[in-house]
Amino acid sequence: MEQERKIRVAITHGDTNGVGYEVILKTFSDPTMLELCTPIVYGSPKVAAYHGKTLGIETPFTIIKNAKEAQDGRLNMLSVIDDETKIDLGIATPESGEAAKQAIDKALADYKEGCFDVLVTAPVSKNSIKGFNGHTNYIENALNDGKKGLTILTNDDLRVALVTNNVAIKDIAESITKQKIMEKATIFYQALRRDLRVSSPRIAVLALNPRCGEDGVLGDEEQTVINPAIKELAEQGIQVFGPYAADDFFGRSAYYRFDGVLAMYHDQGQTPFKAVAYENGVRFTTGLQLIRTAPAHGVNFAAAGKNITDEQSLRNAIYVAIDVWRNRQNYDEPLENPLPKLYHEKRDESEKVRFHKKFEGKQEE
Repeated sequence: MEQERKIRVAITHGDTNGVGYEVILKTFSDPTMLELCTPIVYGSPKVAAYHGKTLGIETPFTIIKNAKEAQDGRLNMLSVIDDETKIDLGIATPESGEAAKQAIDKALADYKEGCFDVLVTAPVSKNSIKGFNGHTNYIENALNDGKKGLTILTNDDLRVALVTNNVAIKDIAESITKQKIMEKATIFYQALRRDLRVSSPRIAVLALNPRCGEDGVLGDEEQTVINPAIKELAEQGIQVFGPYAADDFFGRSAYYRFDGVLAMYHDQGQTPFKAVAYENGVRFTTGLQLIRTAPAHGVNFAAAGKNITDEQSLRNAIYVAIDVWRNRQNYDEPLENPLPKLYHEKRDESEKVRFHKKFEGKQEE
């Protein structure tokens, strides 16, 4: 069966002066990881060896020239950068940023050729890559298939998505529109069902202003933008609730009552998430054909070369990528050859009618 084969996981090495190689080498020092998937690291054997020697991590890898040569049971290392790239641990440099970008570009090119199934990206520094505004936007533009991506921050207890991301605080209010909230909430809802297999997702929507604007005294976006979006989404059958004041919502751990949280801007969602899931959280890009995950922590230059970074976040990113790939297979398979509808179902195409009408058959006869 398709699900029984080892999933090919592409892993980009991230900024070569950061902690990318540390968490990669630590993750695959555990041989059981090779029983779960076939990893393909897009990086450099020479740079990997340098990091391994500096950190004292002896993780063996196999050098390959093409992703299609990847072997099961081994950590496959594909060289995509100049082996003479200078390494300055802990420092953001143009060279380290270019090395990160080359790995991403090669991985995306190979994905279009069907060389792997899912992508896991080690952290990069936006300052080191000219014009780079995050993996999600970069991948979205590279694939150019008209689909919109959405990054979900996830761990065992919390799933957070953002309406706006990488937007200056002064520009947030004007960036939030009813249409954008509805677009992000819809992608989030579909991801919870298809990718994370939540049968009937409940999404909490956070307010923009303190105390939900206090009836317009502290801002009217809740009244003019957020509430109308929630109302229309609910009319479409998407279970959204709110808006909730962010401080009270997280302070009381209200997120346990929901399957996902839609925050309005970066710090509103990222700060509480990292407070509870910095060492084991995962960034997951949904909405695109390509499944991409990443550790929740950043490039962490301050810890580079010191062998103090926990690899659990990268390990979890690999787990999530594999789970999502399998979930999509299981979710999509029954829809490929749907059964014909019964006569009394044909009058309404909605899922709600399909599931409810079958219990009313005797009344209609």
